[in-house]
Amino acid sequence: MSVEKVAVVVAGGSGMGAAAAKRLAAEGFKVAILSSSGKGEALAKELGGLGVTGSNQSNDDLQRLADLTLERFGRIDVLVNSGGHGPRAPILEITDEQWHTGLDVYLMNVIRPVRIVAPQMVKQRAGAIINISTAWVVEPSPMFPTSAVFRAGLAAYTKIFANTYAADNVRMNNVLPGWIDSLPATEERRDSVPMQRYGTSEEIAATIAFLASEGAGYITGQNIRVDGGIIGAI
Repeated sequence: MSVEKVAVVVAGGSGMGAAAAKRLAAEGFKVAILSSSGKGEALAKELGGLGVTGSNQSNDDLQRLADLTLERFGRIDVLVNSGGHGPRAPILEITDEQWHTGLDVYLMNVIRPVRIVAPQMVKQRAGAIINISTAWVVEPSPMFPTSAVFRAGLAAYTKIFANTYAADNVRMNNVLPGWIDSLPATEERRDSVPMQRYGTSEEIAATIAFLASEGAGYITGQNIRVDGGIIGAI
């Protein structure tokens, strides 16, 4: 008898997070979604899953999500960490408060739910964690200073986590989107992409679904660029 797989999507009410939840549900996962807007609850209901309205900056909300998911489904096989947008300004004009906000939005948004969910995966001796990061980790851009700085930290965190828990069959990888259609489109940005188009949230979701699958069972600690070639290989 096959075990029904369960995916938790944090910040999954819209954009790439919502697309990931839809794709994982289509792949047969039961889904639990956290979002601050209430859209996650509505989407989870549509997908036959569990929705919680709350913040990924609240340990209490994240713990409630995990507890309700385990109570209803009995396990957590996949954790997808999405997030919002942090402060943007010339680098010397970013205040201490804005840097701390960037830390919460781009790094602690992963650390908090992982700290809660990973012990369950270790107990199961199986689990996949996928974090939505950014292509500009590879070549930092002054357009996104707080994102580039803290998501570089996320790459280091991911490698340490992956090495620590690989023997427990718990994997962690980052997906690095380039210009995606959940962002405002401009002709200049589109023309900067070798493929001459924006990527789609569904393409990011398909990458996430692959990393969550048994076919990716030997992939951990990696940063997977999904950017239409905008960031050159180094």
